[in-house]
Amino acid sequence: MIQVTIDAALKTKCPRAALGCVSADVEVAPTSPGLEAELRAAEEKIVKLPEPRAVLESPAILATRAGYKALGKDPARYRGSAEALLRRVISGKNMPRINSVVDAINLVSVESRLPIGLYDLAHVVGGIEFRAGRDGESYKGIGKYDLNLEDLPLFADGRGPHGSPTSDSERTMVTPATKQVLAIIISFGGEAPLAAAIPRLEDLLVRHASAANLASAIVT
Repeated sequence: MIQVTIDAALKTKCPRAALGCVSADVEVAPTSPGLEAELRAAEEKIVKLPEPRAVLESPAILATRAGYKALGKDPARYRGSAEALLRRVISGKNMPRINSVVDAINLVSVESRLPIGLYDLAHVVGGIEFRAGRDGESYKGIGKYDLNLEDLPLFADGRGPHGSPTSDSERTMVTPATKQVLAIIISFGGEAPLAAAIPRLEDLLVRHASAANLASAIVT
């Protein structure tokens, strides 16, 4: 598996930061009926709660917000992707349907309340470091404008920043041509939540994206 590390300065400010890494060879395909059923079940489970908005105060969501604050980024302006997906579902919208791999990632993110980065390894250069963004750093987010990365927790490879718990970049995004991926589950509340999220993600990728050569690791 590609080397993934956590920057010492980020770890000092966010001592419980932990990453769950899953790499796999995949077949990117349209959303299957089986995956569609699992996505709908997850959405319905949330909207049928007595107080759906209570999920926004779950420990994992609060830990992500606290991590952003510790690094100097306003979590009300720059939300973790799990919180953004949950807010979308609570408002009555479905999770986006993109493809078998992206949809599996989003499903685990909603279930675990943890942000997940997803990268096409063909476009990753060298190892990956999880660190805070520096002054002047930015990239074009997927389907978004240029993202101001200063103080934002992000992933950087040999070419620079390419992903974050808020929005990944177009450079390393998964497309129909992708053959090998790395998913990074981000927990600011310690490694315990990763124990269930990693095997859940592996299972979905095997069943819905024909994943092979799976490998996983936890980085603290």
